[in-house]
Amino acid sequence: MNWLQIKVTVKSEMLDPVCAVMSMISNGLQIEDYSDIEDRILDGVYGDLIDESVLNADREHASVSVYVSADKPSEDYTLFIKEKLDALKIEHTVELISLCEEDWADSWKQYYKPINIGEKLVVVPMWEKYDAKPHQVIVKMDPGMAFGTGTHETTRLCATLLEKYVTPTSKMLDVGCGSGILAICASKLGAKECYAYDIDPVAVKVAKENVKDNDCTNIECDVADLLKGVKPLKYDVITANIVADIIIRMLPDIHSFMHKDTVLVVSGIIDERCEDVYKSIKENNLEIINEIHENGWCAISLQMQ
Repeated sequence: MNWLQIKVTVKSEMLDPVCAVMSMISNGLQIEDYSDIEDRILDGVYGDLIDESVLNADREHASVSVYVSADKPSEDYTLFIKEKLDALKIEHTVELISLCEEDWADSWKQYYKPINIGEKLVVVPMWEKYDAKPHQVIVKMDPGMAFGTGTHETTRLCATLLEKYVTPTSKMLDVGCGSGILAICASKLGAKECYAYDIDPVAVKVAKENVKDNDCTNIECDVADLLKGVKPLKYDVITANIVADIIIRMLPDIHSFMHKDTVLVVSGIIDERCEDVYKSIKENNLEIINEIHENGWCAISLQMQ
């Protein structure tokens, strides 16, 4: 089935009446509005993880899109929109974008290719064929609607450090698991038990599917709010690939899940926030044993003092 995207662009202050008009065509609206992005960054809404394309987006204009069957007459829709917006005296532009459902569903896959991480790990998209070398550990990944495909620096840094610390006796915990990639990496590297938690039920669902696709029978996935709801065990390796503010909030409670030899790997930290994280590490009687940087991001390995 083919679809038609009808995209209307207006001045940002005209967004509400345009949404009202577009909702007369469909209740499923796609809204692009970056007018308040700077305020949201300052308020900490997006944490440190925000794409550069969003930072550079047009702040003065907003767009509203609806999707309709390409079999329907597009002229009727565009005429309806034009009449309504002209009556409201709203300047606007209308774009019609044809979409093939199959292409639409799969086009994003072209951006994901096998990625080498550290000395052993290779993250391979589920739909790609890959001939592994004898020393390589293959992790199959379908990101679905969860963060973590191995393409982002924070995931790569965390997985690289995992290679150094996972042993056949390791009991591993991943806080904020996203797609489940780090727990799967730990399992594939030989960890005995792995536990992966996320506050987002969608992420947990995706993680469970990825765990199943990788035949990792020693991984348990569930919903938890940071450490609240995590199985109360002493773990050998703990990962938290989140953001600086959440790591700082988590550190005062992490000791309950550590023993004297536990290694805690934290990532998702932009270089500009390292000093804040260092301060929290010191305040919570932890010490840095390793630290790696890539493209403005940092991952740190910690142990109890």
